[in-house]
Amino acid sequence: MQQTQPARHWWTIGRRRSLLSRRYSTQSQSHSPPPWRPASALDEWVERDVRPISLRQLTFFGRTLTESRLISSANYVRTELPTRIAHRLREIQKLPYVIVANPHLSMVYELYYKAFERFRVVPEIRTLADNDKFCDILRHTLKEHLVVIPNLAMGVLESRELMPPDQMDHFMNTLLRARISRRVIAEQHLALTETFNSPWHFPDSHTRSDSNMEFVGEVFLRCNAKEVIERCGKLSQDMLRQCAGSDKIPDICIKGHLDATFPYILSHLEYIIGELLRNSIQAVNEKYQELLEPPPPIEVLICEAPQHVIVRISDQGGGIPRDLLPYLWSFSKGPRSKSQLENLGQVPAMAATMQELTVSKERKHADKETFRESSLDSLSSRPPNLRLGIGLPMSRVYAEYWAGSLELHSLEGYGVDAFLQISKLGNKNEQVTTRAAIDAV
Repeated sequence: MQQTQPARHWWTIGRRRSLLSRRYSTQSQSHSPPPWRPASALDEWVERDVRPISLRQLTFFGRTLTESRLISSANYVRTELPTRIAHRLREIQKLPYVIVANPHLSMVYELYYKAFERFRVVPEIRTLADNDKFCDILRHTLKEHLVVIPNLAMGVLESRELMPPDQMDHFMNTLLRARISRRVIAEQHLALTETFNSPWHFPDSHTRSDSNMEFVGEVFLRCNAKEVIERCGKLSQDMLRQCAGSDKIPDICIKGHLDATFPYILSHLEYIIGELLRNSIQAVNEKYQELLEPPPPIEVLICEAPQHVIVRISDQGGGIPRDLLPYLWSFSKGPRSKSQLENLGQVPAMAATMQELTVSKERKHADKETFRESSLDSLSSRPPNLRLGIGLPMSRVYAEYWAGSLELHSLEGYGVDAFLQISKLGNKNEQVTTRAAIDAV
C-alpha cells in the first residue's frame, strides 16, 4: 500500500500536514501532527560522532571532583545530548510517514525535538552559576521525558501492521538504548553536581567516612548481587502479597558467590533483577495458588568469574506458553498485544506524576544508604496485575547496554531459567545502538 512506503524527507514537506491532520482527526484531538521544520537544523549535529563512555571512565572522572572537572562534565553533557538526540530524530524521520503520524510516536518526536532545540542553544558553561542553570534545564527535561517509554511502546504496538516486526523492534531497541545513554550522562552530571555542592565534599580529601563513598555520581562501586536480589525479591513478594491477598508466595533461595561485587548503575540492575523475579514469582504463584502444597522456591545462583558475574534465576512456574515464545523479545507483536496496549495506557500517568506504591516508599526508608530516585521507579513499582509485555525486551536492552547479556531457557510444563551476565570490570563502553547496527550511529 502507498501509505506504508517510506516518505522521502517528509519533515521538509509542509503539504503533508493537512493529509496527516485528516487521517488522525478522528483518532486524537489532543495530538497535532509533527510541524514542518527545515532538515538543515539537524545536519550539523547528525554529522558529529557520539562519544561513548564506560563505567570505569565515569568512576575515575568523578572520584576526585574539582570545579574544573565539574564544568568539564557539564560541557560534555551540553554538547553530547543534542548530538545523541539529533541522531535519533534523523532515524525517526526516516520511518514511513504514516508511522510517525501515530499520536504516541508523534508526541515522542515532539519531546525529542523540543529537547534538541533547548540543548543546542545552551552557551558554553564557564562558571558554577552557569552549571546550576544548566542543571535546572536537565532536571526539567528528564521529568518531561518520563512519559517516553510507555508512549513509544504504545506507538509501536499501534503501528505493528505498518512495518515488518524485525524493523520495528530494531527501531525500538535503538531508541531505548539511546534514551538510556542520554539519561546516564545527564543523571551522572546531576549527581556529581549534588556531590560537589554537598557540605561534606572536600576536593583534596581522599578519605570519606559516610555511606556516599560507595557512589561516584550514579555509579555504585560495590554493587552486591545478593543484596540487590534480596531487595528486589522482597519488593516483588510484598507487591504480590498486597495484590493477591495471599501468603502463598514462593521463597527466594540464593546460592553461589554471595560476596560478588562490581561497579554498576544500581537502578539498571534493580530493574532487570526486579523484572525477572517478578515474572518468576507470578508464574509460580499462579501455578500453585489452588493447590494445598506450598509453592517451590525460586532458586538464584550467583557465579563470579574473572571478567563477569552471572546470575541464574530458576523457577518452577510451568514455563513460557508455546504461543508466546516467538514474541519473547519483541516490542511490536504477540497474541496479547491488545491487553498490553490497554495496560500501557495506565503507565504514562504514573510516570508523569511520579506516583509510587507504598512498598516503594517503605523501601526508601529501609535502604537510605543505597536508594537512588530513578526514572524506572514507576515501572518497577507498578501493580503485579499491570502486565505491559515490555519487561523482558527492556531488561535485555539494559543488560546489553553495559556489554552484558540476558538469555532465557523455558522448559514447557516445568519452569524457566534466566541467565543474566554482567561485565564485572566496568571497562566496556556503553552500547549506544544494537550490536547489529553499530555503524548506524
